Amino acid sequence: MSTKTKSAATPDTRTRIVRAASSLMQRQGYDGTGIKQIAQEAQATLGSVYHFFPGGKQELAVAAIHHGDQEFFDVLRAALDHEDDPAQAITALCRTLADGLCASDWIDGCPITTTSLGTAGRAPDIQAAAAEAFARWRGLVHDKLRASGMSERDAHDLAHTVISTMEGAELAAQVSRSKEPLNIAGKHLARLIALHR
Repeated sequence: MSTKTKSAATPDTRTRIVRAASSLMQRQGYDGTGIKQIAQEAQATLGSVYHFFPGGKQELAVAAIHHGDQEFFDVLRAALDHEDDPAQAITALCRTLADGLCASDWIDGCPITTTSLGTAGRAPDIQAAAAEAFARWRGLVHDKLRASGMSERDAHDLAHTVISTMEGAELAAQVSRSKEPLNIAGKHLARLIALHR
């Protein structure tokens, strides 16, 4: 463990590399993102990238997925904690996602799907990291639904439905450059949740 203290405003080299990889793969996918570009974006040397990630781009992609996973986990948890009613929380979250996507000029979609889809069938570590991320997100939604009085079976099924619907709606919003898919998804997910309570 290092004895040096680092400024909170200046992330360490490894953190910069992971953030850069996450951001670039979110926008360009796994195959469209190179190690050199990640190093440049992170203001790091190629040697530093391989020092922290001797497994190369696949190992770095797994770290990038974990980073994206935690970022969205925190957003999702904050949204669910902000509202007592899970239906209202999901509606508000879909609006927040739509606003964020619009603000990024429709570029910054889900970092997990963009990175993992390009590696389907050839990078099991990346696929496993993506599956773990989705499971964590579903777990948060499931727990919120259970806390609102929903049955275990309904909470399990609806948690899958919520995450899958938001993923699809976000992709549709990117393609159409419109908030409408996410806003509609939020409205109908809220109705579905209300029906099962």
